[in-house]
Amino acid sequence: MDTNPNNAVNPVESISTAEAAKKTRRRRKAKRTLAGAFALSIGLTGAGVLASALSPDAQVATAQKDDQALIQEGKDIYDVACITCHGANLQGIEDRGPSLVGIGAGSVYFQVHSGRMPMMSNDAQAERKTPRYTEQQTLALAAYVAANGGGPDIVYNEDGTIAQESLRGANYNGQIQAADVAKGSELFRMNCASCHNFTGKGGALSSGKYAPPLAPANEQEIYQAMLTGPQNMPKFSDRQLTADEKKDIIAFIKSAGETPSPAGWDLGGLGPVAEGLAMWIIGITALCAAAMWIGSRQ
Repeated sequence: MDTNPNNAVNPVESISTAEAAKKTRRRRKAKRTLAGAFALSIGLTGAGVLASALSPDAQVATAQKDDQALIQEGKDIYDVACITCHGANLQGIEDRGPSLVGIGAGSVYFQVHSGRMPMMSNDAQAERKTPRYTEQQTLALAAYVAANGGGPDIVYNEDGTIAQESLRGANYNGQIQAADVAKGSELFRMNCASCHNFTGKGGALSSGKYAPPLAPANEQEIYQAMLTGPQNMPKFSDRQLTADEKKDIIAFIKSAGETPSPAGWDLGGLGPVAEGLAMWIIGITALCAAAMWIGSRQ
């Protein structure tokens, strides 16, 4: 039997050690509980955000909200810049401006983006000028008009951007395709050259009107002009010219504008008539002047 007092267990120390161990276990358990709750809240929050983002109803609601904001922005611009000519309800005002009901977003894009609208004065024809509004403001005006009657829409790419280079021919893949240019050239001669001449340089019409040159217009403007028929231009519906045929015409127009003239001065691209006239006016006049100068010297 051990009678050494040094080997005796102190009851107070034993109780303190047990309590410390319990406190340590409780702290660990509390930490695990808090960590689990935090991880669960993060997971539920992420799942909720993901579900709301991927939910079709949420996407539709967000799109509708964005559309309404764009339409309201367009109405604010319309009430300042357009209402005096086109009326409070887009119904038009006699001797000032036509009705805009049913003309569509595409027509608004063409007129406003090319600077033809707003017009400075009520002339025979709206001329192209530096646009007053940015592309975002133009789209807002187009959305407002389209919301009040529908009509031809703007052509967009799959990523939501406005189509431009993708309208250069049906098979556009970064370069203008030769086959599209060839088809577009034939279609252009049949449907457009009588007014815009063979290379899109424009031409005179009656009553102070004219067919404008096509080089300054971007692809979307040319497409919308064919679709909506601004001013004296006839409309070319998809029954008359399919969407691919319109793109082929745009391919030809852009190719003609980007291809340099092999003879230097293209003289409007009118061909032998203009070149022969230049030869007679400039060449023969120069020869006559030279002959007269030589004769006077003798």
